[in-house]
Amino acid sequence: MASPNSTGKVGSVGFCLGGKLAYFMAIRTDADANVSYYGVDIDKNLGEATKIQKPLILHLGENDEFVSPTAQASIQQGMKDNPLVTIYRYEGVSHGFNRVGSSAYRQEAAELARDRTLAFLKQHLGSGVKV
Repeated sequence: MASPNSTGKVGSVGFCLGGKLAYFMAIRTDADANVSYYGVDIDKNLGEATKIQKPLILHLGENDEFVSPTAQASIQQGMKDNPLVTIYRYEGVSHGFNRVGSSAYRQEAAELARDRTLAFLKQHLGSGVKV
């Protein structure tokens, strides 16, 4: 049964390991839009990056201790030619910059990433997106 509050589209948002899963959602599912926050080990799975068929955002912290600068450079290189992928790097923040209450939390970066995520989801899932 259809809900009047739904556009019928599906998106994913994941953090850390969930960020890696959001990357796989863009490759292996029909999800309409996917958002990865500091996804780990994406650089080890770039062989599948050519299969991305749905919009994907990657939020990366410049000083992420689990996604090294080398890994981030590999990710950017591996996805630079795909117009469906948008990569945002947040200067001076580490892994978990969006986790409220943690020592890694950085309000300014977290709010910017949230705003970008919500605009992206509304664009690709429809104006009925509720948060």
